[in-house]
Amino acid sequence: MEIVKASLRDLNALRKLEQISFDKDAWPFFDLIAVLTFPEVIRFKAVEDGQMVGFVAGDPRPRDGWGWVATIAVDPHYQRRGIGRALLHQCEAHLGVPRVRLTVRMSNQGAVTMYEKEGYGLIDIWHAYYNYGEDAMLMEKTL
Repeated sequence: MEIVKASLRDLNALRKLEQISFDKDAWPFFDLIAVLTFPEVIRFKAVEDGQMVGFVAGDPRPRDGWGWVATIAVDPHYQRRGIGRALLHQCEAHLGVPRVRLTVRMSNQGAVTMYEKEGYGLIDIWHAYYNYGEDAMLMEKTL
């Protein structure tokens, strides 16, 4: 597995990854184009056997003193191999800010546990943030 920069050429692979990872919460087509083209966005993909198996995008907000992990996904067939953690580290390293924030579904215990082990702590609950009303945990880490 290697982690490399993602580009607009990855649009179809990212659409597929979003669908299998997030189903009802998958980003719409135009949001995927934006995340792959906006110049300030940090974006990396994990590649194994020539295919995208993971993706992360970050939004640096230096004026606010923090950055945002906008999305992170790993193909369910490749989870629990450290790919998500590696993508998270890559994103954190390139954001160039002292703190990083992200949201995660409260029911996604595997991701919550990984974020906690990586030093993220709960700072707020966003009620009915996700489709169909599930709450999100807003987490933050000081780098």
